[in-house]
Amino acid sequence: MTTKSTTKKKSETSSIRTVKTTAQAPIPDLPVNPFCFEILQVVNKQRSNARKVEALKKFEHPSLKALFIWNFDDTVISVLPPGDVPYNGLDEQNAMSGTLSSKIGDAVSKMEELGTNSLGSQDQGRSSIRKEYQKFYNFVKGGNDGLSSLRRETMFINVLQGLHPLEAEILILVKDKRLEEKYKITKEIVSEAYPDIKWGGRS
Repeated sequence: MTTKSTTKKKSETSSIRTVKTTAQAPIPDLPVNPFCFEILQVVNKQRSNARKVEALKKFEHPSLKALFIWNFDDTVISVLPPGDVPYNGLDEQNAMSGTLSSKIGDAVSKMEELGTNSLGSQDQGRSSIRKEYQKFYNFVKGGNDGLSSLRRETMFINVLQGLHPLEAEILILVKDKRLEEKYKITKEIVSEAYPDIKWGGRS
C-alpha cells in the first residue's frame, strides 16, 4: 500500500512539473500607444506562429494593419522610387552626403549596439507611424495620383525625418515590401490575426 501511494504522489508531482514547464509566459505589456517597432519586436520574439498571432491581436491598431496591407498586398503599388531614400527637396539638405536611408540605418545600428531603443535627445519627441499612417495613401498608386513625383518624394522624406529611427526603418522596408527581411512575420500570420483585412483589389 505504501509503495502504491508513493508512486501515485510521484506521478502527480511529475504531472504538475510538466504543466509548469509547458505553460508560456503572457505576451508582455507595452506602454500606452506603443510605437509600431515595439509591437513588431514583441511579435518577432515569439517562437510560434500561434504566439505571433496572439501578440498581433493584443496590440491591434489601424496603423499596424496599414503597414501590413502596404507590405503584403500585391495590389498596393508604391509610387516612390525603390531602394535608398536620398536627401532632396529641401535646400539645406542638398549639401548632406549619403542617403537618408543610410542615416536611419546608422541610427538603428547604434541602438542595437547599445541594446536600447533610444539615442537620447536625438530621438526624443519624434513622431510615430501610429500618428502618420493616414498619410500613406499619398505614396501608393491610386491614393493621390495628382501629386507630382517631387512633391510626393519630399513629403515622404519629411515623414521619415519626423519619425523615430526605428519607425522610419520600418517605413523604408514596407515601401519596397521587404518587412520580412527584419521581422519574422508573414502574410499568413497577419491574415489569421486580422481576418477583417481583405486582400487584393486596391489598385
